[in-house]
Amino acid sequence: MDELKFGTDGWRDVIAEKYTFANVSRVAQATADYVGSAGGEAVVIGHDTRFMSDRFARHAAAVIAGNGLRALLTKSYAPTPVTSFAVVHHQAAAGVMITASHNPPVYNGYKLKGPYGGSATPEIYQGMISRLDAHEPAAPAGEAVETFDIRRTYYEHLAALLDLKALGGYRGVLYHDAMGGAGGGWLAGFVKHAGLEVDLRELHGVPHPLFYGVNPEPIPQNLNTLRAVMSAEKDPAFAAVTDGDADRIGAVLAGGDYFNSHQIFAVLLKHLYDKGHRGRVVKTFSVSRIIDLLAGKLGLEVVTTPIGFKYITDEFLKGDVLIGGEESGGIGVAGHIPERDGIYNALLLLESVVISGKSLRQQFAEIEELTGFRHAFDRLDLHVASLEERDRVMARLRQSPPAKIGRQAVERVETLDGVKLHLADGAWVLFRPSGTEPLLRVYCEASDPETVRKTLKAARQELGV
Repeated sequence: MDELKFGTDGWRDVIAEKYTFANVSRVAQATADYVGSAGGEAVVIGHDTRFMSDRFARHAAAVIAGNGLRALLTKSYAPTPVTSFAVVHHQAAAGVMITASHNPPVYNGYKLKGPYGGSATPEIYQGMISRLDAHEPAAPAGEAVETFDIRRTYYEHLAALLDLKALGGYRGVLYHDAMGGAGGGWLAGFVKHAGLEVDLRELHGVPHPLFYGVNPEPIPQNLNTLRAVMSAEKDPAFAAVTDGDADRIGAVLAGGDYFNSHQIFAVLLKHLYDKGHRGRVVKTFSVSRIIDLLAGKLGLEVVTTPIGFKYITDEFLKGDVLIGGEESGGIGVAGHIPERDGIYNALLLLESVVISGKSLRQQFAEIEELTGFRHAFDRLDLHVASLEERDRVMARLRQSPPAKIGRQAVERVETLDGVKLHLADGAWVLFRPSGTEPLLRVYCEASDPETVRKTLKAARQELGV
């Protein structure tokens, strides 16, 4: 049988290689075994807009139903956070989301959700993985699968969390680029449901299994069309971008400038604080130090976790978390489910613009002034020959981290997740492998774009890739 590897958020593989109906059956059976062992009775299953995601989801649901459990399947594609919300609404024991999130179109995946409506914790994943192939998959019982539509209920939940009066007063333009993914139509649907007179304009809102020719990750190189459109706009207009399953968010400002996940995180943190909310701030290892500095100014505790939203979910479940986020654009907020939600976060950004009376650009400039730190960031995704080569390079870095990156001396090394080299003036560079692809990611933050560029160039030379 194929060996199935589980990364930071479930199992992902190339469609028709290891991502097959037979292997989906194996994982669905392990899910059913785990849920059954814990006395659970129902599982919610959702899917994105990838090639055959609907059929893989229905097959997984049929195997789960074949085990005598209630299998509740979304009627159509849905964002991952909507599937997670449905787990809580239906009081299910677990959720399954068929998606490969931001990965290239040739991939699909299997995310597991806990009964609390968020990423499965490491313990839940281990409970499921330990049961893989313990039993032969049950005969699919497609006739027992139930379908549901939770759109209206989800919208009503968001409406209760937001200041609809403020949102209705927005007089700029709001764009939503769904990248051909599962977020298509969902932001516009909320605006219509809430009766908001917002000038919302959609790009790539029609589902597309090839994501209009790019990987469905909201980073600059995948947003050329949107940036060209936004080049003609003026503040306070902005565009929210959601990834393939709409749990992550990016943004593009008027004029076409990219507004990265660290900046979004900072603006949302300050906005929630200004609304009177308090709690711990949770960030993954690759998130900007401006979050630490801002939280410090606001008197809030910061917790740093390994990379993967499941670790942030762990902290949400402990309680007293205001906001938790990761470099990839996944951000969870108190009061909602303990889950990333690109749709809700887009609305929170809009709310921050209206209530503050300032564009996203202006809000972040004020945060830089408050913290005394200028933020510049970029990331390299370096393809290597194989997964084995990826692992060899990382092993070398861990065993013998460089004393310098270019001309900059390394002042301190951290290995919480990958290898992070701290440089002068608060700059840092992080080397980390992709959990699913033969890919090395190199992250860098410094006080100006030119230092970031030079540091990444030197880091790439250090890798020899």
